[in-house]
Amino acid sequence: MSRDSEGGTPGASGADSDLRPAPDRSSMTLRFLAEPSSVNFGGKVHGGALMKWIDAAAYACAAAWSRQYCVTVSVGNIHFREPIMVGNLVEIQARIAATGRSSMHIHVAVAAGDPRADALQRTTDCLIVFVAVDEEGRPVPVPPFVPATPYEHRLARYAADLRRAHAELDAVKP
Repeated sequence: MSRDSEGGTPGASGADSDLRPAPDRSSMTLRFLAEPSSVNFGGKVHGGALMKWIDAAAYACAAAWSRQYCVTVSVGNIHFREPIMVGNLVEIQARIAATGRSSMHIHVAVAAGDPRADALQRTTDCLIVFVAVDEEGRPVPVPPFVPATPYEHRLARYAADLRRAHAELDAVKP
């Protein structure tokens, strides 16, 4: 999906202009074949390997959006729908769903299937939160993400709902 060429507020200048992302930085897609080294004892791709791939795709998206080094803060609502088999083509799409001052909520959708087939099947999805940090590890501001399409608005609502749910759960943790 293409975003406007400025990626921020028209006419912005000074420090605010440094927070404008380049076009097409709101999503990142990684594609590769699932290899035998990623297999668990059941003959399918190990969930831990999949989570590593998800984190890598989300990091690439966060770093591209913020143009900063980023750290994973949380991974939430991960849903393993279908197994991934060795030899499957794996497609991991990471997309900015919402931003805070220094945080980026990134929706990650994984699809996989026979590379010779016409379509891939959704296997996994989740929401990951990253924070952009400077050389000393302190949070730094990120460009604001403004949803432009109905799908982006839906993802932003999803991220806001999960943020509220996590805050409620944190309040009752022992």
